[in-house]
Amino acid sequence: MSLAGKLASKSVAIFGLRIFGAGFIFFVQAAISRVWGAGALGDFLLVIAATNIMAVIMPLGFQTVSTYFTAEYASRGEGVHLRRFVRRSYLHLFGVGAIVLVVGWPITFLMGEGGTHLRALWVPTALIGIASGMTYVSATTLVGLKRPMAGYLPDMLFRPVLTLAAFALVAVFVAGPDMALMLWVLAGFLLVLFALQTVTVHRAVSAVPVGDQWRKHEPRRWWRFATPWVLVTLASDYFFDINLILLADLLGRDELAIFGVSTRIFALASFGVVAVYALTLPNMFDAERDADRGAFGKRMGEANLVATALAGLLFVGVLVFGPYVLAIFGEEFAQGSLPVAILCLGLVVRAAFGPASLVLSMHDRPWASLPAVWLGLGALVVGNYLLVPPFGLMGAAVSAFVAISLWSVSLWLIALRRVNIDVSIFARFRPMAAA
Repeated sequence: MSLAGKLASKSVAIFGLRIFGAGFIFFVQAAISRVWGAGALGDFLLVIAATNIMAVIMPLGFQTVSTYFTAEYASRGEGVHLRRFVRRSYLHLFGVGAIVLVVGWPITFLMGEGGTHLRALWVPTALIGIASGMTYVSATTLVGLKRPMAGYLPDMLFRPVLTLAAFALVAVFVAGPDMALMLWVLAGFLLVLFALQTVTVHRAVSAVPVGDQWRKHEPRRWWRFATPWVLVTLASDYFFDINLILLADLLGRDELAIFGVSTRIFALASFGVVAVYALTLPNMFDAERDADRGAFGKRMGEANLVATALAGLLFVGVLVFGPYVLAIFGEEFAQGSLPVAILCLGLVVRAAFGPASLVLSMHDRPWASLPAVWLGLGALVVGNYLLVPPFGLMGAAVSAFVAISLWSVSLWLIALRRVNIDVSIFARFRPMAAA
């Protein structure tokens, strides 16, 4: 089977599991909205956004490059470097997590309306953030070791099931809404689940042979890649978590809940695209190791083709079925159908222009991505304040679409100029057109 066929089959399998798990999450969110009200759902989505951002920051960016370094060390049989890198990732997570748990609460006073809602829920929110950080480190490590199912399954399937269980326990045994208790129960469940996943990581890492000598300069290399990549990852994979917190001062709680549900649909759709590139990375490293630029370009082109086609299908699916999915949460949520379609159109743009940040890092230019990141975030902030007050949800969606498009195109141009590689889908068809 060709690489494109393997990518498509693996991506579809992983995305199918993600859809299955997301069904539980959507059920929980719909139940919270129906039973406890849209305002309670807005608080829940705000908590999830905060925990996602904390989970990215706590490992200090090491989880964002874990697949990169794990794939590199595993392909070279450098078990010593792999073990030290993974150990350092977890140490960062728990060290920074402890600090956030203790001193993070006062920061909520600086966060406006969003901070007001988070303040009463801070401790369980921080604990969920630590648990999420554990699975981020574990999943990216296991993907780099070519074990994507072991990496993604706990977060894709078991986390949603446990979220449903936490809500059900509180809803059944407690009179009235109690978001704090639900989050405490969920934090306990997730800490146990992801602690068990670290056992799988330990076994997988231990299987890599130790045939290398420790190179003292490696930690400096880790930091050089991790520091910019934590910003890149925050701005890309958690773009809408940041946006949701920014919008807490511009939208009412009900509208915030509607937009939050829309962004969860987008996040689900974008996972399929991200999975394509994550599954391609070990193969790209093999080509880079063998100095085979032709194989590298072919694998990149096939990954772009699969990612863009998948993004296009997801856009059409959301456009057709989005109104019915959103109606599950309540009649007022139907107004989010067009905004979520606009968000998914941004995913098509992002996929078409390719994984420029990844290619820049592979060519030892991880910092080159940052100007595009700042451009995208700056456009988001300006767009929100210009478009959201007069146009509400549609203004938020258009602002996000413009920011994603500017960021994607500028990253593509940077990669083209810095490393002379066209990472977009257009590069695959250019030789065909020339022929």
